[in-house]
Amino acid sequence: MTLLSESVAKVIDEFAKLPGIGRKSAERLTYHVLRVHKNEALALADAIRNVRENVRYCEICFNLSETARCSICRDLKRDSSLLCVVEQPRDLMSLEQSGVYQGLYHVLLGRIAPLESIGPEQLTIDALVERVRAGGFREVIMATNPTVEGDGTALFISNLLSELPIQITRLARGVTTGSILEYTNKEVLADALVGRQKF
Repeated sequence: MTLLSESVAKVIDEFAKLPGIGRKSAERLTYHVLRVHKNEALALADAIRNVRENVRYCEICFNLSETARCSICRDLKRDSSLLCVVEQPRDLMSLEQSGVYQGLYHVLLGRIAPLESIGPEQLTIDALVERVRAGGFREVIMATNPTVEGDGTALFISNLLSELPIQITRLARGVTTGSILEYTNKEVLADALVGRQKF
């Protein structure tokens, strides 16, 4: 015999599917939704619906955007000769918060991970190579996460770009090996960007 109504159990199950949310946290979130004013709960539901219906990938860099091109790609004040390659949109946001980098980005939407059956063809690597071949960049900064997969992805891309007349650099190792950019503080990220090294 279940003590929860079907709709409450369903909300708990859905919250429990979120990354980093266990069953107890899912229950707490569900009871919070039940306790708050109805308008607040519905605002959360509307925000989730809105983001799923309106957010897409930028047609140039694959950052998250509500228009065909993201705000960074549309910003004429950015240094269009610099291209920073990151794994995920959240990595781009972390680098932006450092306040140091003023160039453009390319989001791979993942990293090469053979053990998880993720190959180069599942990422935006082909679009990156086309973009760099089209010209205009003097430097490509490999800002993949400092993990085995991130380093392997950076090496794979640098080999594809090696014959082009550009400088390929890597974030300085102020970012600890095995760490994730999303959780690195902005001072460490700023130092890593300023002290980047040739790949």
